[in-house]
Amino acid sequence: MKPDWATTLAAMTLVLVRVSGLMVFAPVFSSEAIPMRVKAALVLAVSFLVAPVVATFPRAHVELGLIAVLGELSVGLVLGLTLSLVFEALSFAGQVMGFQFSFSLVNLLDPNSPVQTPLMGQMFSLLGTLTVIGAGLDRTVLAALLRTFSSAPVGAVTLDPRVGLALVPMAAGIFTAAVQLSAPVVAATVLAEVAVALAGKMAPQLPVMSITVPVKAILGYGVLIGSLALWPRWIEARFTALLDTAGHWLAGAAGGA
Repeated sequence: MKPDWATTLAAMTLVLVRVSGLMVFAPVFSSEAIPMRVKAALVLAVSFLVAPVVATFPRAHVELGLIAVLGELSVGLVLGLTLSLVFEALSFAGQVMGFQFSFSLVNLLDPNSPVQTPLMGQMFSLLGTLTVIGAGLDRTVLAALLRTFSSAPVGAVTLDPRVGLALVPMAAGIFTAAVQLSAPVVAATVLAEVAVALAGKMAPQLPVMSITVPVKAILGYGVLIGSLALWPRWIEARFTALLDTAGHWLAGAAGGA
């Protein structure tokens, strides 16, 4: 039997679009620190190995078209936007803590985006990246992407407006998550400000303005170092939960839910 090259190439193209969407939108994979040649080689290798298998799945429509390409691209978009909520919460928590540490004017140029990010936010984003890589969640994301070919067959995914509406309340949870992460440090620095203010009232000759920032920084860093032991578990749990949620959405978009 002669191989059907047209069907194979069409399946490989659709798979390539889906995997490319993950490389463009998903955190860690979309990092500018990864060379473009490495990303391209990974996308081509996965597409070449997976395409012959996923083309034989039930409900798979291996036909090139604008709707099919947009549907495959939406898979990476949904996975990327959903997983990026964790990193946005970490960045927001760093911004809140940086304000308490009097670092509000200290910004860094993020190599992953053309904007400046707060110092503490950049540090927590790096912490999130290390947690994802150390816990093997990057491999979990790739495995979840491969599982989507079963729940959301290639060529059968359609853009669902309900997914976009569901992302809105989840994006609003960034503020809640950031407040939860920064609450111990904020409480400690506020108590330090109150204590220094009361000391300044009792001893007017005390240089309150000179000692407030060091006291807040030392106390805040002490509380932060003590609470960082719980952060990797929190990051891993939220990352896994968001990945499962994205998988359910994609299954529903393909009519598999």
